[in-house]
Amino acid sequence: MTQHITVSFGANREYELTVHDEDIAGLSKDQARAWLAREFEVLECTPSNPMGKILVLDMILNVAKYGGEERFKEAGEWAKQFAAAVGRALERPAIRVDVAGFVVG
Repeated sequence: MTQHITVSFGANREYELTVHDEDIAGLSKDQARAWLAREFEVLECTPSNPMGKILVLDMILNVAKYGGEERFKEAGEWAKQFAAAVGRALERPAIRVDVAGFVVG
């Protein structure tokens, strides 16, 4: 299944990433979540939930936000890894990460 990941930082600031089966063939759901959790820590993201519980959607949104628009604009290895992790974690054909609106749909 081909997945389309859109990361939006606002109007006219959207970045499309495509994840193919071969991109995530060796990536388990747990490994995808572990990558997101690692990046969450490395980027020093602030948890959205004041109770400290971090849900996968919070990790996705915060990693995109703290990772910054420039990484998606460059469409380099980090952006590809982000897309693969999100694709495997959510397993949907189309995923929209709206950083400005702080919602995943």
